[in-house]
Order: sequence, then structure tokens, then C-alpha cells
Amino acid sequence: MIKHVGVVGAGTMGAGIALAAARSGLDVILYDVNDTVLRQALERIKTDLKQGVAKGKVPADEVSSIVTRIHPRTNLSDFHACELVVEAIIEDLRVKKDLFKHLETHTKTSTVLATNTSSLSVTAITSVLRKPERGIGLHFFNPAHIMKLVEIVRTRATSESTVAFARSFLHDIGKQPVLVRDTPGFIVNRVARPFYGEALRLLGEQVATHEQIDRILKQGAGFAMGPFELMDLIGIDVNFAVTQSMYDQFFGEPRYRPHPIQKQMVDAGRLGKKTGAGFYTYNDNTK
Repeated sequence: MIKHVGVVGAGTMGAGIALAAARSGLDVILYDVNDTVLRQALERIKTDLKQGVAKGKVPADEVSSIVTRIHPRTNLSDFHACELVVEAIIEDLRVKKDLFKHLETHTKTSTVLATNTSSLSVTAITSVLRKPERGIGLHFFNPAHIMKLVEIVRTRATSESTVAFARSFLHDIGKQPVLVRDTPGFIVNRVARPFYGEALRLLGEQVATHEQIDRILKQGAGFAMGPFELMDLIGIDVNFAVTQSMYDQFFGEPRYRPHPIQKQMVDAGRLGKKTGAGFYTYNDNTK
């Protein structure tokens, strides 16, 4: 059974993955090059746990032990004891490939190396490994410590033992894995692009306001969140980057074309909840 997990990147996704693993009793090395980001991640984790206690989902007497199982580090060599390392850094293919080269030199040959990319080619990311059979995609969804679904993305080189290991790990931390082929956007993001894209076109054509579109889809179609609420939660910059990546990887397929409104929002710094303003304005993290 897996005991030690490494997470690279202490941003929103990395912190959420670390929390999910630590809640399940695993020791977690949470790595980032920035000490400030690591401190902020630990504070975010503590806040998430307090909210879990308030909702009755986390026993109050377990909070301290969960936090102590997360070890902030700034040296990749600290991953030497990890059976699995999950990368959750910027969506930049060059940067991810460079990281995987370094991870291979700082981990055991048996360590599974996973990327949390939401739209980039897992094959391309793991192609730099001398043993690409140990590479795989584990696409968590935000917030990673709450959302159950995780896409396991296998490449042509991924071994059966690596897939089995990934599936076992996800079951151990209470997730619901689905095995997918390495194709742009995998399943969820491929289905989601038209959801966001058509909503943005309706807004751009002034057919309805973003509030109206969100309300209709929730009240009339049963969606838990409207597309604009969801973009604000994910981060409009992240949503825009994923859309642009898929548009490029599908060689300009019109279904995945980004909308100018997204670009304008990113340029204005209105990225959603994390900046306090997106399609909605937020105070104390509530709309």
C-alpha cells in the first residue's frame, strides 16, 4: 500500500491534492520553489479543514494530525521516498517536460510520475522520461480535496502496472477514477468547452446577461452551477488557457475557439474568485 506521496506545486490544485492524500492517512511532501506560496498553501489547507469541521465532514480531533502529515519542501531530492509524485504546476508544456526530467533523477525507478494537466498531451510531457512506462496523467478537478472524479490518462507507453497503481491510489484517497485515452481535453474538458463557449457567445451577442444565463441553466436545466459561476471558481485565466490549448491541439476546430470576452477579462485582471472579481464581484469569498 502506498504511504508516501509527493506533490509538485503548492497552488490551488497542488494544495487540494496534498490535502486529499493527507486526509487519507498518507504522508505528503508538498514542494514549491517559493516559500511564501508554501506558507499560503498550508494556511489554505487549514482553512479548508476548518470549513470541513464546521460542515461536519472532518472530525475536529483529526485536523492537527492531517496538517502534520503535510511536509512543505523546496528541494526535489526530498521526493526520494515517494512511491508517487503528482505534478500540479503551470500549464506550460516546456516547463512540465523540464520538470519531469528532474523528477526522474530525484526519485526511485519504481516511482510513478503523474501530471495533473487538464489539456496538454500527457504523451508529450512524459516522453522525456527514460522509462515512459512510469508516466501517467491524473487529472483532478477543483477543489481537488472535495471533487470525487479523477481522470486517469494513459499513453501508449504507460504500463498496466502503472495504471493499476494509479487506480489503487485514487481508491485509497476516496476518489472515483475513470480511465481515458490521451486526447486533447480528455473527457470532461472536451465536453465542457461548448458549455462555456456557447454561454460566452450568448453574452457577447447580448441575448442575455451572465446572471440570467446562470440562473436559467440552474433552475431550468438542473446544473449545480452556471457557466459564469464555474469560470469564476476555476479561474478565468485557467479556463481561457485550457480553451486556447484545445483549440490549438485540434488544429483550429471551431467548436473550441476561445471568445474575446475571456481574453478581455484576463487582460483586465478579473480572474474570478481568486482576485475578488470576475463575472461576479466577491466579498469574503461569497457572491
